[in-house]
Amino acid sequence: MDFSVKKLASDAGVFFSRAVQFTEEKLGQAEKTELDAHFENLLARADSTKNWTEKIFRQTEVLLQPNPSARIEEFLYEKLDRKVPPRPTNGEILAQYMLEAAKDFGPGTPYGSTLIKVGDCQRRLGNAEREFLQTSAISFLTPLRNFLEGDWRTISKERRLLENRRLDLDACKARLKKAKAAEAKAACEKEATPDFQETRPRNYVLSASASALWTEEVDKAEQELRVAQTEFDRQAEITRLLLEGIGSTHMNHLRCLHEFVEAQAAYYNQCHQYMLELQKELGSSSKIFLWINSLFPPPCSHPKTFGANLAASVGLPGDPSSSEAVNSTSPIEAEALQIEEVQPPASGTRKAKVLYDYDAADTSELSLLADELITVYTVPGMDSDWLIGERGNQKGKVPVTYLELLS
Repeated sequence: MDFSVKKLASDAGVFFSRAVQFTEEKLGQAEKTELDAHFENLLARADSTKNWTEKIFRQTEVLLQPNPSARIEEFLYEKLDRKVPPRPTNGEILAQYMLEAAKDFGPGTPYGSTLIKVGDCQRRLGNAEREFLQTSAISFLTPLRNFLEGDWRTISKERRLLENRRLDLDACKARLKKAKAAEAKAACEKEATPDFQETRPRNYVLSASASALWTEEVDKAEQELRVAQTEFDRQAEITRLLLEGIGSTHMNHLRCLHEFVEAQAAYYNQCHQYMLELQKELGSSSKIFLWINSLFPPPCSHPKTFGANLAASVGLPGDPSSSEAVNSTSPIEAEALQIEEVQPPASGTRKAKVLYDYDAADTSELSLLADELITVYTVPGMDSDWLIGERGNQKGKVPVTYLELLS
């Protein structure tokens, strides 16, 4: 117990003296051993590497796991050295809801069957996301974390030790300087010729004794300075080697960054392929969607057209002119219309503004983009729900419900 108390008191004294010395250096009241420019550049590069690695690591965690509560939970599991329980991705949760809804609505219905297809695609997207998260965590996040928690902690420890060695060295320099000044003063007093006629022999003896004591103190301070300088040089070399290893760290992080980009590109490419397959599966239903749009057009479409379509679909009497237009041609006659041979009528054309995006179902139709202006006109024998649209050299049928005819 006594040894522990002494050690504690000694450590407290060293800490206090170093604090005083550090404060005096900051105030310019004490000399400070400066490191060379190359060493200072290594220190600045290491600090920059640590700061940016920490920021990139944190933001990558946010990218891979946007939920802060989930990140905190994973952090706690990691600190407790326990395995993180599996958590479904958002795509997998959405897929589960869609499949359950399809089961409730009926898998044989158009809506239910489409929910099954989309839900299966979302499930595959969720699995792809899970694989991407795992790959990124292993190939990118783990090396960054290992640097911050391993190499950087070692560098920080050696830098603190180097700073302590520097403070010890400066303290020894200050002690030697003080001892030399006292020795010179004592030597001057000793060289003064004593007046034996007076009562001064005692002062001469004291001066000689003090000079010898300060000479011994100078020798002791010089020895301590040599030891402190050796320890400082050795610690500076160790720290310099660690700091020069930052270049290898950059190369390692560069390789990990390439792996992260490759994993991200593979993930997005896989998602793109899944969506293309889903579009192909749903492509056969485009005719059904067009039929639904013709029965229940968007709110901005002309009410007269909507009423005629609804009346024709349920067999109710509507506007005679509209009914005649709807029944004037059959779907077969509309398909047989050769778009390339159609010419604008003599009565002229009109401008129309597109209200919604529209994807052409076949080569006879014209795809539309919302808010664009096109030229439209009708031809004899054509369904009243459709017009001929022209955009530059492109020509094709366009649905009336997607247009706003301009005067």
